[in-house]
Amino acid sequence: METQYLFNSQGQWIAFRLGSYVFNTEGKWIGWLPWSEPDVMDVSGNYLGTIYPGNRFYRKAIHPHSGYPGYPGYPHHPGYPGYPGYSGHSPLPPGVEDLQDLQAV
Repeated sequence: METQYLFNSQGQWIAFRLGSYVFNTEGKWIGWLPWSEPDVMDVSGNYLGTIYPGNRFYRKAIHPHSGYPGYPGYPHHPGYPGYPGYSGHSPLPPGVEDLQDLQAV
């Protein structure tokens, strides 16, 4: 399974994805992708953010409720994914914001 590193608009590494599971930089499970869309739900089933092309992870200011996605089961521990470095700045798309403090999720 290939690791997808996720970055904020400043180019800072904030999370990574393994399959349909999303983890913070410390390897703590913070969410998953329950549908075939790039929207990530947190472990309680609430909207967390959206993965945009180019490996950016942002939160839409307004996101329609998609219904309860169920519970996928707890994933195995991903291990340390390595450090991907810095990705460079990227302007935020309209109507989105950077995710805040995924370490505390």
